[in-house]
Amino acid sequence: MLEKLFKLKENKTDVKTEVIAGLTTFMTMAYILAVNPSILSAAGMDSGAVLAATALASFFGCLCMALLANYPFALAPGMGLNAYFAFSVCIGMGVDWRIALAAVFVEGIIFIILSLTNVREAIFNAIPLTLKYAVSGGIGLFIAFIGCKGANLVVSDASTFVTYQHFTENVNSIGVGAVLALIGIILTAVFLVKKVKGAILFGILSTYVLGILCQLIGIYVPNPEVGMYSLYPAFDQWFVLGNLSQTAGQVFLADFSSIMPLDFIMVIFAFLFVDIFDTLGTLMGVASKANMLDEEGKLPRIRGALLADALATSVGAVLGTSTTTTFVESSAGVSEGGRTGLSSAVTGFLFFLSGIFLAPLFMAIPSFATAPALVVVGCMMMSNVLKINFNDFSEAIPAFLTIACMPFMYSISEGIAVGFISYVAINVCTGKAKEKKISPLMYVLAILFVCKYIFLK
Repeated sequence: MLEKLFKLKENKTDVKTEVIAGLTTFMTMAYILAVNPSILSAAGMDSGAVLAATALASFFGCLCMALLANYPFALAPGMGLNAYFAFSVCIGMGVDWRIALAAVFVEGIIFIILSLTNVREAIFNAIPLTLKYAVSGGIGLFIAFIGCKGANLVVSDASTFVTYQHFTENVNSIGVGAVLALIGIILTAVFLVKKVKGAILFGILSTYVLGILCQLIGIYVPNPEVGMYSLYPAFDQWFVLGNLSQTAGQVFLADFSSIMPLDFIMVIFAFLFVDIFDTLGTLMGVASKANMLDEEGKLPRIRGALLADALATSVGAVLGTSTTTTFVESSAGVSEGGRTGLSSAVTGFLFFLSGIFLAPLFMAIPSFATAPALVVVGCMMMSNVLKINFNDFSEAIPAFLTIACMPFMYSISEGIAVGFISYVAINVCTGKAKEKKISPLMYVLAILFVCKYIFLK
């Protein structure tokens, strides 16, 4: 049955590999179960309800990806978009969270229409191969930076903006977590060099177990005020689905009298704009890493992948969470050999289980334990940079800007925007546009990105 549904032999994989890949992807994404409720609760939403909605929206999205596209890409409420939802829209603009959910719901409906009319697919196919390779490398740096930042290996600094964790000054739980993350990176690398099956997953679990041992002997002391929580599962909070009624269906009860129609449209457009290019960027990067692109740089069955993303966004809004999107952490499962929808289905079912009664267990895994996976996978994704022709500066400079801007601007979509604008501008100004056969759609997208920076905040 699984062979017929997911074509395992055709994709040169097996059930064991796909299950390990799905579990690995889930372990690198499980942090969203803790982070999303924390962020959206700032907008006035019930954190338990958001946790349940996060788990169910992820489950639905992953199943859609598995059945509609047969790809190992996992979905969950996206980081960045949830922060925009809570802090920019709800708190900054004073918009009720129900109205914000309505904007996400409408955005999803628009996405469904765009996916069915090939607009998003056309955008993907119009992007030059050089930029696709650059997006893969940029995402690699971006997720490595996220991992280091989440583990407090990289911290903010007034004079240099960012710096390393000064262990001699922070001999506390933050410093301990950072050291454990470093140990985890080395352990994961050793597992990979030794060709241990499930190396990334074992890296996460080993780091987590070391953290528990540190807490047992008193080296790691939980301190919620600085974001360092107990590593023991909270067994008194097994069931969270009961809270779902606090958010589910609230999108249809929004009172629009408190927001101007133009403001609501702008909120929809902002969600739409960021989500479409975050999704396309993620699909490009992960698919490129897995060698899923064809000789023309196109992704087969991309319509199903985009439709899954769009459906998950609208359903997630109805359940009570911000935009559900394809996660770059899917690359962790891909690196473990995941090649079919069985991998994403496994990830989805793990999200479902966590939403029913395993939430405390998975939420207890700290960011310093998942950081090694993100750093190592980031290294793997950088390999696509070798395919870029750095001897041709009309290719190399846009590619470099794409790669650099993702971590520097802390956004996949901003890196893509800068890459698109610079690619078109450089090749037009040097008379290489006709030689490069730049798609008309690339010109349109470059202009739209310029307009975005001029007219949008």
